[in-house]
Amino acid sequence: MSRIAARFKALAAQGRGALIPYLEAFDPDLDTSLALLKAMPAAGADLIEVGVPFSDPSADGPVIQLAARRGLKAGSTLAGVLKMVAAFREGDNETPIILMGYLNPIEAYGYERFCTDAAKAGVDGLIIVDLPPEEADVIEKHTDANGLDIIRLVAPTTTDERLRYVLSHASGFVYYVSITGITGTRTASVEDLSKALPRLRAATTLPVAIGFGIRSPQQAATAASIADGAVVASALLATLAETLDENGQATAQTLPRVLAQIEELAAAVRAAGSGAKAG
Repeated sequence: MSRIAARFKALAAQGRGALIPYLEAFDPDLDTSLALLKAMPAAGADLIEVGVPFSDPSADGPVIQLAARRGLKAGSTLAGVLKMVAAFREGDNETPIILMGYLNPIEAYGYERFCTDAAKAGVDGLIIVDLPPEEADVIEKHTDANGLDIIRLVAPTTTDERLRYVLSHASGFVYYVSITGITGTRTASVEDLSKALPRLRAATTLPVAIGFGIRSPQQAATAASIADGAVVASALLATLAETLDENGQATAQTLPRVLAQIEELAAAVRAAGSGAKAG
């Protein structure tokens, strides 16, 4: 059983959803982002989404774009991100790691080489924002061979027919983009989420995590109780950015502030429990 499947199974047995915080690799530098990554599980992260900085994102809002810019300025490369994950794995062999990024760096790296190296580093799943299932054959045989899940994004605008097709190419869990638009701009209502989940449940047995626009502990708790997990990204990156000095460098407040926010989110998610969970 993969780390992702094992973690969701364990959380379902506990009767609660997952907290999935996001960090941008190398933001604002390698040492700080690696220290944050290593500290996230103890703060309450159930799975962790690691962003691979990219110069031309299509789904990311301004907060994540700025974080990616800081990461690139700090020297982020795809190989460097994999080394960062490998360093995390030296002390944690259980917390699932999902890389979120775009296809161009992977294509430049080489599909087979990337999947081999990602699995060796300890990556569990991939969110490749600009890779539709119709074109995924370039990488699917290599992800399958290396036990990497491809986590698919679905949105409120995804039709039933399209939903079935996309999810037939998914594994690990389903990432439900709860709003139409870019990350960190607004939040879906409880009513919208409650209406969306039965349609997703009818199309897949995979766990469903809700992302885009989840900022507060209460919103995370609601999302994780309606679905199987909540992804929090822009809110954490905004807090990190607030702690940087005038030169964009980390300060003594950077790690404590972000980790305290994760602890608050985790406490809310754990207190909320869950509804019916995918097993």
